[in-house]
Amino acid sequence: MNIDLLLRHTPSLPSIPEVVQELIQTLDQADVSASEIARTLATDQVLSAKVLRLANSAYYSVPRTIATVDEAIKMLGINTVRTIVLSAAMPSSFQPITGVDLKPFWRYSLHTAVAARHLAAIVGADADLAFTVGLLHSIGRLVMMGGMPDDMERIDSEVPPYPCKERVVAEREAFGFCYADVGSELVRRWNFPDGFCTAIAGAALPLETEPQVALHAILHLASWRAKSDELKTDFEGLMATWPEAICDLAGLSREELIDNMPPLAELSAGLEDIIGA
Repeated sequence: MNIDLLLRHTPSLPSIPEVVQELIQTLDQADVSASEIARTLATDQVLSAKVLRLANSAYYSVPRTIATVDEAIKMLGINTVRTIVLSAAMPSSFQPITGVDLKPFWRYSLHTAVAARHLAAIVGADADLAFTVGLLHSIGRLVMMGGMPDDMERIDSEVPPYPCKERVVAEREAFGFCYADVGSELVRRWNFPDGFCTAIAGAALPLETEPQVALHAILHLASWRAKSDELKTDFEGLMATWPEAICDLAGLSREELIDNMPPLAELSAGLEDIIGA
C-alpha cells in the first residue's frame, strides 16, 4: 500500500468543515482582513461558539469577556483566531477508530502544541504556526491506525513510542512511508500552505531533513517533551534522552527545554476540555 491508497481507502479520514477550508486558504496570506475572517466564521455558528469559548478560556487570559468573533479578532489578532479555529475544528472532525482511544492522542497533540508555542516564543519564531503544526503533527498516525491497524499494532509492539528515529525508520522499512509522510500529504490535500506541510514532514527527523529548519527542531522537541510527560519520565530519564543536537538547531538550551519549562498541563490549562483532550 502507498500513501495515496491509504488516504483513499481509510474510512476514518476527517471531513473538514467548509469554513475551515476557507480559513486554511488564508494561512499564508499576509493581507487578509479581520472582517474577511469574521464573515467566514459567521457562516458556522457551532464553530463560532467554540472559538468564543476558547478565546475566553484561561489559556488566553483576556482582561474581559469576548462576546463576538469581531472582538476576538481585535483582542487576540487574526493569526491567533485562525489558530483557535483549527484547534476547535480538527479534533472533532476525526471519526472514531476501532481500538483507538482518541482522548489521550489529542491530549498528547495538545501538549505538543502548547510546548511548541512556548519554545517558539523563546527563540522568536512564529508561535501560532508552531502551535497549529504541533497540534496536527501526528495525524498521520491516526490515518495509519485507521487504515492498517494490524500492521500498526505489530510496529507498536516492536518499536519505542513517538517521537524517535527508530520509529520513523521502522515504518519506512515496513511500508515505504512513515506517520510524518502521511500527515504531510494529508494536510497538503487539505490545501494547507507548503511550509505547513513541510513542517509536519520535517519535524520527525529535523537533523536529516534538508534544509535544516529551526521550526522543525522546535516541533520535534515539543513532541519529545509531550511524549516524555505522557510516559511520566523523570529528570534522569529526560537527561538520558535529551536531544542535544536538535536543541542546538532550535537555538534552545537544556535549561529552557527541561529545567525551566512550565508543566505542560499548566501551559494547556483551559484548552483540554474544550478540544476534547
